[in-house]
Amino acid sequence: MNRRPLGRSELVIEPLVLGGNVFGWTVDETRGFDILDAFVEEGFTAIDTAEGYPNWVPGNPPGMSETIIGKWLKARGNRDKVHIFTKVNSGKKPGGLKADAIKSSVEDSLKRLQTDYIDLYFSHWPDSEASHEETLEAYDVLIRAGKVRVIGASNYTTEMMEDAQQTSIVKSLPRYEVVQPRYNLYDRAEFEALRDYLVKNEVGAVVYYSLASGFLTGKYRSKSDLGQSPRGGGVERYLDEKGLAILGALDTVAADLDATPAEVALAWLIAKPGVSAPIASATSVEQVRSIARGARLSLSDDAVAKLDAAGR
Repeated sequence: MNRRPLGRSELVIEPLVLGGNVFGWTVDETRGFDILDAFVEEGFTAIDTAEGYPNWVPGNPPGMSETIIGKWLKARGNRDKVHIFTKVNSGKKPGGLKADAIKSSVEDSLKRLQTDYIDLYFSHWPDSEASHEETLEAYDVLIRAGKVRVIGASNYTTEMMEDAQQTSIVKSLPRYEVVQPRYNLYDRAEFEALRDYLVKNEVGAVVYYSLASGFLTGKYRSKSDLGQSPRGGGVERYLDEKGLAILGALDTVAADLDATPAEVALAWLIAKPGVSAPIASATSVEQVRSIARGARLSLSDDAVAKLDAAGR
């Protein structure tokens, strides 16, 4: 399992990131600890969360995912053995990437995570009210203070990344070393529009929705399957000719490799140029074992071509 650098930064991770969006939603604290334990037992270190996960659940206090991860870090005493990714401006709130908002948000995240530093801190959504200069200056202060090691940008276009990078050069400020776009066998446009920029500028990519909200596991094959999970409502849009063709290709490749469709879908992402690692969530230890197998699975050129063609 080849470890991969994140951009030009000092961070090097295995090609799989555990998604923390389910903690406090479909995964409670006890099961969350089991999932996190299993993930590190499999030899992985990178855990992704956000100040806004999962604030969409009625009655949840802010940052439940960070809180659960923080309790686990304290209980296990392993902070120096894992990489923690989190995000600011999760709610796309006005002024979310202004200096004061970043300063306040990072302190809240550090408190919930029960740590004094964040390995990779993302701008979760662009903020038209904050200039790149103001945002990067705020991150520069955090990096100099040792509260953040590396910064990244989630849901940014190529133009936004180019503008931010130019600002970092002209103003001698830290640059975004990593992007976090949507990318999976079905949803390809966002990442593929960024790929040339990423490769040319040595920017890492940690991609989300790797399994298309669970669609690429193969458990949703008709509208009658959507009630199997709280995430089922986000899957219906994939139940079209293209989506079913992708499932068919996944079934074929998976059968040849004695793997599951989800494992093949993750292996396809890891094989794509420009991808540092996919993010995948798990709601059980068994699912952790499966996504770990996917990260170790090698696909032939023919298998990649078959999957490429199905979703083109």
